[in-house]
Amino acid sequence: MPAARASDFLSRYHRQILLPQIGKAGQQRLSDSTVLLIGCGALGTVIAEQLVRGGVGTLRVCDRDVVEATNLQRQVLFDESDADAGTPKAVAAAQRLSRINSAVRIEPHVVDVHSGNIEAFIAGSDGRARADVILDGTDNAEIRYLINDAAVKHGVPWVYGGCVGTSGRTMAIFPGRSPCLRCLFPEPPGAGELETCDTAGVLAPAAAVVASLQVVAAQKILLGHDVPEELVTLDLWRNRIQTISTAGGRRDDCPACGRRQFPFLDRSASGTTTLCGRDAVQVLPAARGIFDPARVASRLATSGTVESTPHLVRCTLSESGLALTVFPDGRAIVKGTTDPAVARSVYARYVGS
Repeated sequence: MPAARASDFLSRYHRQILLPQIGKAGQQRLSDSTVLLIGCGALGTVIAEQLVRGGVGTLRVCDRDVVEATNLQRQVLFDESDADAGTPKAVAAAQRLSRINSAVRIEPHVVDVHSGNIEAFIAGSDGRARADVILDGTDNAEIRYLINDAAVKHGVPWVYGGCVGTSGRTMAIFPGRSPCLRCLFPEPPGAGELETCDTAGVLAPAAAVVASLQVVAAQKILLGHDVPEELVTLDLWRNRIQTISTAGGRRDDCPACGRRQFPFLDRSASGTTTLCGRDAVQVLPAARGIFDPARVASRLATSGTVESTPHLVRCTLSESGLALTVFPDGRAIVKGTTDPAVARSVYARYVGS
């Protein structure tokens, strides 16, 4: 490292380097690392900002959504201009993070992470580095079980986190050493079993605390420090934090750890998903094809006012009042309905089957 750059490096991270748990060698290790962040909402924005301020080398950010005004109460990287423009979260986050620390490589991906692409994001592509750790910034159980399958299959540590209402929990998972998500919770919760942000809301400080605990766990992993085998739960409103030991919880008969079966990774990625707190449904195409934004924009031109950017094509449909946003991977979000059948019908009519 040239002398000038070394001086800047030492100055920027001086307060962190002073920590005996990190030091100069540890800071360099952080700067050489690659983190995959899946989801850039209440948890993900706090995670991303802390990692970038702390000098992680590369941050690969994957998020499927766009910024809306309702996000601003808790999603700390975004502002009103992002919401007014409906900027994709991964893009808005990358723009903000690059202004915070231009030395960190930010890789924004406006995608829905699914069984067909998660392994590529872990492995990297086009010369990009393999992820050293995966951080969960998502808001639904299904994707967490997919992350668990992929992480166990490829032997990559990951940090689970979740927050609803005033409560949250987090746990670091080391495939092959600690219990994985399916060791402790063999199947995802059924419909209606858990509260969601739609029914319980989200307290922003609770999300920030959970995300901060996730970042500490990730930094320990990247630095080679031990991370306790425990599930941390909290209720911030009641000032309650509890740690539950998971030591000895790894099961030989676990479908993922023990039997090496990865059903969430093997599932088809087509279908619909009702988005938490959005009055919207995401539609995934049955087949991945080449997205032609000009063709979609032309098709929508007679149906409402069309906005086209490098990241999306958006149209408010005059006939129904629904807002249709189509992304480069052929995925779409239909806003103004929670009915998957309505969303699929809109998608088929304006985008294609």
